[in-house]
Amino acid sequence: MNAHDLLWGMRPEHLPAEAPEWARRVLLAGRPVVVRRAQVASGSVAVGVRGAGRSERLAAQLPLTAVTRRCRPEQLRVAMQLDLPALRALQALTPLLDGLGLAWGPTGGVGYQLASAVTVLHAGSDLDLVLRTPTPWSRTQAQALLQALAGQPCRIDLQLETPNGAVALADWAGVAPRVLLKRAEGACLVENPWPVEGALA
Repeated sequence: MNAHDLLWGMRPEHLPAEAPEWARRVLLAGRPVVVRRAQVASGSVAVGVRGAGRSERLAAQLPLTAVTRRCRPEQLRVAMQLDLPALRALQALTPLLDGLGLAWGPTGGVGYQLASAVTVLHAGSDLDLVLRTPTPWSRTQAQALLQALAGQPCRIDLQLETPNGAVALADWAGVAPRVLLKRAEGACLVENPWPVEGALA
């Protein structure tokens, strides 16, 4: 399982006893949960339960044996015809991102709505993307892609997924000598997101 994957099969009994009622309703409705970056016990995966708004987010664990379906971001493309800025941006950027020759896909609210058909997007929604970059990208490459993403009708947040974790494209395209790398073990500052030896405590 990778961060941002959507999983089905979680039930209310998998939630901690103190979980809010909205989270139980979400699971009773058969909605998916999203894989998050965190260390959990063997045989489980760290997930987040998504409710109606930003205030309704719950971190939890899901036994792997309970998973009935998995949807990865790279499986998702715009199929619905909704006049929302985030979906228009996704449609517009698909040829560009496909042309990179790397696995990529929408995450966040766009990915959730495309995978589940549950309406969570609105006119002010961002477009969150993940681009799988198993081999190093130069800062020049990052700057070129960031520039190519400009001019869309919504804010774009693209994460470069490296073998060590994820770094924001905007950060890697910047001038700071170290950037924030998001890992299951916790975030850290690195000079290079790709080689293990680049990670700093």
